[in-house]
Amino acid sequence: MSEPVLELEGIEKVYLRGTDREVRVLDGASCRLGAGEIVGLVAPSGAGKSTLLHVAGLLDVADAGAVRIGGEDFAALPDRRRTIARRRDVGFVYQFHHLLPEFSALENVMLPQLANGATRAEARARAAALLDRVGLTARAAHRPAALSGGEQQRVAFCRALANAPRLLLADEPTGNLDPETSETVFAALVDLVRETGLTALIATHNLALAQRMSRVLRLEAGRLVAQEPG
Repeated sequence: MSEPVLELEGIEKVYLRGTDREVRVLDGASCRLGAGEIVGLVAPSGAGKSTLLHVAGLLDVADAGAVRIGGEDFAALPDRRRTIARRRDVGFVYQFHHLLPEFSALENVMLPQLANGATRAEARARAAALLDRVGLTARAAHRPAALSGGEQQRVAFCRALANAPRLLLADEPTGNLDPETSETVFAALVDLVRETGLTALIATHNLALAQRMSRVLRLEAGRLVAQEPG
């Protein structure tokens, strides 16, 4: 494997249920993702996929372990440093698109760039280029309510990639779509990731989609193990 873009080492995460019961969601989870890899993450509902992605993407803090992005350990850094790193290095896609309804598709993709210091002209040009890559040039001026579910999710993909992150994390990105639309949207995501050379970790319950990625990891009893093909 090439030098890892994402490295999780010995990640532990425990939640309290009630006043005294501990639930150990992550128990020494470790993995390494190289540049350009698209890795599937599978597990039953409630097994901790979202928790793992939130820790990997610096949205949550592990109780123990290292989170390295580009070789730098962000696990114990102050919130401000983690926020800067998250804006610079990580893109997120969720099951629900979370687009801002009052803005057009183009504007939704521009916003993260503007927040990161880009000029309006720079943000507009990159947003237009990303939307064109997923076949949405003709829909760029439409607000989310005028877009189909699949179109909304493709806009969300573009928004996640707007700041040219090194790492894309996706949590069931096609889970809210019908099977046919899911296929189309997943293909658009994979093509976009491959064209931009990103590293991606994509959680999905769809094993057929997962098997089309570079490799698949299974979250089992709080640890990550290789999913055997087939």
